[in-house]
Amino acid sequence: MSINDAGDADNREGKIYTLQICPSLYTENSICCQLPATKDVTAGEVIREVTGKLNLDTSKCYVLAEVKESGGEEWILDANDLPVQRVLLWPRRAQEKHSQSEGYYFLLQERNTDGSIRYINLQLVAKERERRRLLERGFLPPQSHLYDDLCKLPHLTEETILQTFKTRFQKHKIYTYAGSILIAINPFRFLPIYNPKYMKMYENHQLGKLEPHIFAIADVAYNTMRRKQVNQCIVISGESGSGKTQSTNFLIHCLTALSQKGYASGVERTILGAGPVLEAFGNAKTAHNNNSSRFGKFIQVNYLENGLVRGAIVEKYLLEKSRLVSQEADE
Repeated sequence: MSINDAGDADNREGKIYTLQICPSLYTENSICCQLPATKDVTAGEVIREVTGKLNLDTSKCYVLAEVKESGGEEWILDANDLPVQRVLLWPRRAQEKHSQSEGYYFLLQERNTDGSIRYINLQLVAKERERRRLLERGFLPPQSHLYDDLCKLPHLTEETILQTFKTRFQKHKIYTYAGSILIAINPFRFLPIYNPKYMKMYENHQLGKLEPHIFAIADVAYNTMRRKQVNQCIVISGESGSGKTQSTNFLIHCLTALSQKGYASGVERTILGAGPVLEAFGNAKTAHNNNSSRFGKFIQVNYLENGLVRGAIVEKYLLEKSRLVSQEADE
């Protein structure tokens, strides 16, 4: 089956997917080719179609490479492999838009004359790691988005702070430190940075050693409590719609997981399950937030001396009790 027949096969073969193929030497100005394809379209058919659309030298031999997690893994597809089947194994966000910025995409690689394949993307990753190593040793000046702590900015002004937030946010880095304070910018979409892999990554690490993350705050609080046997407190504040409720859920999930060491926690389910019940009585729809909390929560998680969760106490209190005198437009 050819790619050109994909539209006619919609009713027979099922859903049509869009494959985005980028040239191996990808830049912001590079032309990427988007192809409609069904599940039975092979990599060989995709390569022939892309070489024609991008006006590449057809006398050369090309291969299709699948890249996952922004260069962390590069896999060469055989001519009979099915690219759409590979896409279906990606996270849902990458299935909808699998561009290079999302970390999951396809590269068109040129095969060498001796039959070997030059893994260009992995070479770029190696160069980036070497650049970071030189940066850590002080041989290279850091770029603005690489400052993960505002206290490290050479010129601390409102402009440099906002520019740091902007450049980091554009690179899907929503967390930034200001000393021991974690600043979070709500992306208003799900980011795959809250799975057990990240929780394990931040376990028993000093604050600031790794990229800013809410799991780092939870891990430091938990281990400080166990080491010093002193109560710890995490304060979450922000404007309406800034993500306070979701950040609380992530903290509770991490704190209970650190205690249970990977086992499912009934305490976590109870705490998180009580949230929607409380929100049903105390939330409101505003012009900026469809689920704006109208109450504050104090959550006290109790631990045994061995670090296991014993239970939790949730206390609530009304916000703006004396100021809710009328209903504004769109609220």
